[in-house]
Amino acid sequence: MRRRGFFWAVFLLIIYFTAPFWGWRHSGFAPITVPDTTPAPSPTAEPAASQPYHAVWVSYLEWLQVDFSSAQAFSADIAAMFDNIADLGATVVLAQVRPFGDALYPSDYYPFSHLCTGTQGQDPGFDPLALLVQAAHARGLQLEAWINPYRLQSGSMPLLCAQSPAMLHPEWTKTTSTGLYLNPASTEVRAFISDAVAELCHNYDLDGIHFDDYFYPTTDPAFDADDYAAAGTALSLDDWRRKNVNALMALCYRTAHQYGVRFGAAPIGDPDRSYANQYSDAALWLAQGGYVDYLMPQLYWGQNYTKNGSTAQSLCQLAARWAALPRAEDVTLAVGLGAYRIGDGDGSDTPGEWSTGHALADQLAALNTLGIDYIGLYRYDSLFNNTAYPTLAAAEQDSVAQIWRGD
Repeated sequence: MRRRGFFWAVFLLIIYFTAPFWGWRHSGFAPITVPDTTPAPSPTAEPAASQPYHAVWVSYLEWLQVDFSSAQAFSADIAAMFDNIADLGATVVLAQVRPFGDALYPSDYYPFSHLCTGTQGQDPGFDPLALLVQAAHARGLQLEAWINPYRLQSGSMPLLCAQSPAMLHPEWTKTTSTGLYLNPASTEVRAFISDAVAELCHNYDLDGIHFDDYFYPTTDPAFDADDYAAAGTALSLDDWRRKNVNALMALCYRTAHQYGVRFGAAPIGDPDRSYANQYSDAALWLAQGGYVDYLMPQLYWGQNYTKNGSTAQSLCQLAARWAALPRAEDVTLAVGLGAYRIGDGDGSDTPGEWSTGHALADQLAALNTLGIDYIGLYRYDSLFNNTAYPTLAAAEQDSVAQIWRGD
């Protein structure tokens, strides 16, 4: 684990003896504890920093297919999964460990995820994240903890337990027609999310923290009208919302870097929509240091995507727009590709590209001409558990492996 033992020992002693005088920041939550939940190091080599960045997203939808009944059953399922990812030539697993304000690991900030047992807050009797880290590193794969920073519920799912942040701190939450979210305008919320990032980085040998595109869930001015009025700012509502998201990103970046852990984000693919609809100023994060180590916009359309005569949303046009943006020397531009389009297509007026068996490989080659070789594929089941298009998915696997493995 990335620990500076002496520093942390002194730090925790200071916190222990001074806490009664100033009180914890979050009522209802304990400070970070430091149990050693990480399994013994694998006898095989840790992933090398010089590896190419070839990632596969493993989402909460995949966890629905995994057996959480015991540590042994879980380990067997993820071993098969990670073998497939390694065989593809991937080097990074983006594992969703906090999808709905709940966690696939024991936490002082979030209850256990309902994905583990069917009931939020119920302990499965083992630490899934510790086993994920162990399984990844045993295969030379890096593992990044994928977090939804604000989302607590999608619709009414999952049912919230008493330990949910929404139940302990209802004043931190906002509701929309799509679900329940932590309030991006709250400084307490930002500190809470950052502290939970620190907990992850301290307790696990992670290679990265990964935020996805769930930032502001709505453009409705009523969503945070009271907060905006109370802020008394001269900023427009839109700029104020972007300032709130920027503050979260900068804080979590600093937190991750305190532990030597990289920090990245995957905004939506259209930079204009990212800026205007979700208030994530991804272009700023790319241009300036201090927000992300890498930015991975989700470019989930094919090279031939056309809609109403326009190709503006096609992969190469969007990628070229991102590649043309100013970029800080220490920030890497990556691209997320939509493996879930295999067979179903992307809604283009010129269909067929996603039925070739080599759409993803062709996209990798096209991105390479733009100098983009940090890649993420969304998602695992679309490649390895594609019941609708198994033959096509197998062909896509082979064509990607030929590039990533150099076969």
